[in-house]
This record gives sequence, structure tokens and C-alpha cells, in this order.
Amino acid sequence: MIASLEEIAADLDGAGLDSADVRQVAAVAGRERAVLDEVTEPRPLPGDLWTVDCLLDLAGAEPVITGVLDFDRAWFGAPDADWTIRMATARNDERTAFRETYGTPDRSPAARWRSRIYEARHLGALRLERLRPGKADAVAESYQAMAAVLADLT
Repeated sequence: MIASLEEIAADLDGAGLDSADVRQVAAVAGRERAVLDEVTEPRPLPGDLWTVDCLLDLAGAEPVITGVLDFDRAWFGAPDADWTIRMATARNDERTAFRETYGTPDRSPAARWRSRIYEARHLGALRLERLRPGKADAVAESYQAMAAVLADLT
């Protein structure tokens, strides 16, 4: 996680954007590494899973994923660190069915703290994604969102 934050910061620097907030999150994560290390069983995370990336069993009585495509954002980590999980928990709508099947997230203080680190990682990556199509307002908004995350972490 720390290396990922540092890589995102380097990419931001390379793109000419301010990366100080992402570096601050990496420093906080480094100081609290033991909380991150409580995740002892990293899993493959697809990074950007959505319906068109899933192969389904057509003969099944209900949808069963039999394969996943498009691993350009894949990495290993805690399942709750994945972008797909972030988006599945973003709103209380049909996504609640996902949570009913996937399971209730850990609400321990350590898990909540890790979720803020994960959110910061997503925000840093989003900043880069918003820069590519020239969405200057969205890039600016990412700094405000990151400031809120940092306030929760410090």
C-alpha cells in the first residue's frame, strides 16, 4: 500500500501535479504500518471490475462469474482496498445485494483507519484519471477530498 501511494505520488509529479497530500498519506501509512500489516492474506484485486469484464456461466440458474477479463489495474491487497469494493459500497441502492452476498465490511477501528488509507489511494489514482481528459475542476476537487481524508487520518 505504501509503495502504491509512493508510485501514485511519483506519477502525479511526472504529470506536473502537486503530490504533497499523497506523500503525507504514505508517511502516515508508514508510521502505522502495523495496522496495514494486520491484513495477512492479500488477495488478487481486479482494480476495475464491472459487468463487461465478467464471463458468466450461461447454463447457471443464477449469474455465476466463471472468469474475469481486463487486469490492467490489478494488484494484490486487502479485498476492501479494491476499487470495485469502494464503488459497491458508495451508495445504498441495488449494490446492497452485493454486500448481502459478499459480506458485511469489518467496522473495527483498524479496518476503518485502513479504509481511509485505501480511499486516499483511490483519490490519488482518480486525480491522474481526471487529468488525462483535461477535467481541471475534477482534479481540483480531488485535493479537497484528499484534505478531508488526511484530516481523518491525523
